[in-house]
Amino acid sequence: MQKIAVLLVDDHTVVRQGLRALLAVEPDMEIVGEADNGRLAVQSTRELKPDVVIMDVAMPQLNGMEATWQIARAHPRVRVLVLSSYRDIEMVDQIVEAGAAGYLPKQTAAGELLDAIRTVHAGNNYFNPTIAKRLREHRAAASARRAAEGKRADGLTPREAEVLQLIAEGLANKQMAAELRISIKTVEKHRQQVMNKLGIHDVAGLTRHALAKGIIEPRTAL
Repeated sequence: MQKIAVLLVDDHTVVRQGLRALLAVEPDMEIVGEADNGRLAVQSTRELKPDVVIMDVAMPQLNGMEATWQIARAHPRVRVLVLSSYRDIEMVDQIVEAGAAGYLPKQTAAGELLDAIRTVHAGNNYFNPTIAKRLREHRAAASARRAAEGKRADGLTPREAEVLQLIAEGLANKQMAAELRISIKTVEKHRQQVMNKLGIHDVAGLTRHALAKGIIEPRTAL
């Protein structure tokens, strides 16, 4: 029997250890790797080719929503199952739009998580019943204002979204250039594009925007 290859993505070691212990005893699952930030998750998905990625949302360097967006477009066969402490329904809606195949709160029972992994691997979506009900209600209320476009609502490219998060995390242009392996001049260009597209032209304002959208957690903000 071919096992379900799972990649664990969470910036808390104890969470990954707990997930590893849970999945290790399942005869139809195997853990092929771990990542503690979104950028490493994207890289590991490309290299390890997992069937299912269990993804946290709030992580440093690149958050789970942006990582999901990048993985879903580069690797449509890979199924992303979000496991997060966030319960804000707008956040859930955004990450589903980004390409997540399922969403579970971290308080979910172990049995439900295992069912969810098997369900998304089979090609179906899986949502905690409470989350699913709230998501339907939210989408019904928001249907009139949501555009049926296949692009990011904020208009940012994946690279610009990365730059936005790093700005909000307090990195200087030189640090961002080293982190992203691009030139300082390119960072400056992306930074200006982010400001122009969002209509926000100061770091404090960009940080508040990132907080409001759940791109960073309060503990990582300036």
